[in-house]
Amino acid sequence: MSAVATQLITAEEFWRMPENGGRRSLVRGEVIEHMPPGGIHGKIALRLGMRLQQWVEAGNHGIAGVESGFILSHTPDIVRSPDLFFVSAARIPEGGEPAAFWDQAPDLAVEVVAPSESAEDVRGKVREYISAGTRLTWVVYPRTREVMVHTADGTIRVFHGDDLLRDEAVLPGFSCRVDEIFG
Repeated sequence: MSAVATQLITAEEFWRMPENGGRRSLVRGEVIEHMPPGGIHGKIALRLGMRLQQWVEAGNHGIAGVESGFILSHTPDIVRSPDLFFVSAARIPEGGEPAAFWDQAPDLAVEVVAPSESAEDVRGKVREYISAGTRLTWVVYPRTREVMVHTADGTIRVFHGDDLLRDEAVLPGFSCRVDEIFG
């Protein structure tokens, strides 16, 4: 029996693919399909995203957004789209935010864990973000109502309840109680 080699594609080729109505990522050159998130996922992302956006606008800190593609690696290419992201003003490209994928890692990547995601999938995303230069990754767990915070130095901390999400080095002046994002 012979194995058929998978045709790897680049981030540029991935960008030019037609929309198919689904969610996709490019992982080591291969297109990966994802289930669309459920209702709770969207509510949590919006609640946290609103707080990030208000902070960004109040202090002209940079750009916050949702589900934009970031090229985290080349050859083979990895493109991930965090549920929420932040790019500091100092790291915005000279031409401003790109029309296509960002060719850099975000300063903050936020992933809201869906029921269909395995622990291995989540750990893989976090490793990719941190390896690419993301300084802070928040993994939000709706079922347990907690947030696992990963920093570039390898520190992992779990926050819940009245704990404050904050990081003065990456998000100066931002804070949000964990309970606030779950509603």
